[in-house]
Amino acid sequence: MTRPPYEPPTEADIAAVSEQLGREARGVVGIAARAKDGSPAVVATAPRLPDGSPFPTFYYLCHPEAVAAASRLEAVGVMNEFNAMLAEDEELRENYARAHEQYIADRDLVGEVPEVAGVSAGGMPTRVKCLHALIGHALAAGPGVNPIGDLALERADWDG
Repeated sequence: MTRPPYEPPTEADIAAVSEQLGREARGVVGIAARAKDGSPAVVATAPRLPDGSPFPTFYYLCHPEAVAAASRLEAVGVMNEFNAMLAEDEELRENYARAHEQYIADRDLVGEVPEVAGVSAGGMPTRVKCLHALIGHALAAGPGVNPIGDLALERADWDG
């Protein structure tokens, strides 16, 4: 049984996301995670934007405080630490590779776009490149799916 990767957005959700981003929200097909106050934290984005551009980042972190928390982690080089952990820990690598596959499977439920086939986000499955994407995935998928996203979320100074 395939789980729905998001809930349908309302007009209010789209307006809130547009305000969060400071621009019109594009390609939003769902709200994949919410903050404690109910505001959107992660949107599910179509793999092809309305202008036709391929867009591999299915889970897009949009809550300004969560984005700022991810940026603070990136600024202090946490990605280097997580990359070292991946290099040293086979079980972590395997779980991260599974997270990559799950991410693609969720996006493919919305539509398969040849230009992004096999591409997920955040550096998966072999490296840590973008904590924003990995935290977004962790929030959307829930604990235990994306181990690096879970670690980043634990370290982020954001309690949702």
